[in-house]
Amino acid sequence: MLLDLRKLQLIHKYKFFGVIHVGAHHGQERKIYDDLEIPKSNRYYFEPLARNFKVLTENAYPEENYFNFALGAENKKVNMFVEDNNQSQSSSILKPKLHLDQYPHIIFDQTEEVCMKRIDDLGIDFLSNLIVLDIQGYELEFFKGANRLLNQIDFILSEINREELYENCAQVDELDEYLKKFGFSRVFTDWAGGNWGDAFYMRKTRAL
Repeated sequence: MLLDLRKLQLIHKYKFFGVIHVGAHHGQERKIYDDLEIPKSNRYYFEPLARNFKVLTENAYPEENYFNFALGAENKKVNMFVEDNNQSQSSSILKPKLHLDQYPHIIFDQTEEVCMKRIDDLGIDFLSNLIVLDIQGYELEFFKGANRLLNQIDFILSEINREELYENCAQVDELDEYLKKFGFSRVFTDWAGGNWGDAFYMRKTRAL
């Protein structure tokens, strides 16, 4: 997470009362959510890889909510491209492309079949106004399966790309255009990775 949610909250007085974290890995952001005073029962973590999920839940608060599957535009089984050198943080449903040249030390030498679901089909009444996405170029596919949810959310923090680090990964302008239909604008951007970074979107009509 490149953008600091704590600083955004402090400076702009945003209030986050719940979070849906997609691509939770080992739950590194848990301390941030503690600092933001997000109720533990309003935290929803999604992590598809089995070994990551094991670590995530071993360090869990019992009140939090954990789900061991991927999220996208369809309900189906998919193969993820998995690496070990970056603790599998670069693993993706999409095949790596420029990532291979940009980070040659990260080697995708495994695959893992995971279950993928549409978040709108889960039948969960999420007590949240914030989505956090760390899903390696699969952001647009997630949003396509979350149209109902997007009408209830006020804030989105998402990893973004402006080059094809993964094959056919969503570009930032595609995300901007899709989210605009739901009233979101990109208000903060951090291109710390050069051709990838983080973006913070806000629904201005309801956010403050």
